[in-house]
Amino acid sequence: MNEPVLTVERITAGYVPDLPILHDVSISVARASVTVLIGPNGAGKSTLIKAIAGLVPVSAGRITHDGADITNIAPHTMAGHAMAYVPQTDNIFRSLTIEENLELALRRAGAERGRRLERLYAMFPPLAEKRGEKAGALSGGQRQFLAVANALAVEPKLILMDEPSAGLSPKAAQEVLGMARALTREGVSILLVEQNVNQALRLADHCYILAEGRNQVDGKAADLLGDRIVADIYLGGKRVRAGT
Repeated sequence: MNEPVLTVERITAGYVPDLPILHDVSISVARASVTVLIGPNGAGKSTLIKAIAGLVPVSAGRITHDGADITNIAPHTMAGHAMAYVPQTDNIFRSLTIEENLELALRRAGAERGRRLERLYAMFPPLAEKRGEKAGALSGGQRQFLAVANALAVEPKLILMDEPSAGLSPKAAQEVLGMARALTREGVSILLVEQNVNQALRLADHCYILAEGRNQVDGKAADLLGDRIVADIYLGGKRVRAGT
């Protein structure tokens, strides 16, 4: 595995003090790679993403990004750490145009604003074609493209994505996940939560499976594709402890 850009070391986290959702969870994200989190509903996948983003308090353990301790980071400082978060819902301003969304995301870019805006349009031609249209009129897949473009406005090294293909048609889901894969060729690292297990394992470099807020299995995504242990965990028939 390449040098990790993100390391989560044995964190305990949850929305309410003394009622943790995550228990002693550890993951690592290699630079310029896609790492996927999968697991049954309620496994703690989205909670883990939000804990990294500073949206859920971490009561134990440590999170580092590019060598810096970002445990319990203030969410509004993520851009300063070259990180971005794309939530599952409410990730664009529907009443604004595409260009207004991007200009808002670029508000701190200063003299770089024009260059970055044109680069984003070059990366997402459908957005360039509709730049004057309201974002709410976009298709589901195009809205996700805009959400990711907003995240890319800060030129992050790491993007956290929470179920980017949720609610999309199979074709749109494939396009969105393919876009995540393509970003690694730009040097961006991706950590995403995904419910479509087969698509996720075909897309990703590395996979972590969570259940009941704990590490269960991790390994190369290609090696886990078709592995019986994945079905066992999803069906609740088997639980294993990390490292066994």
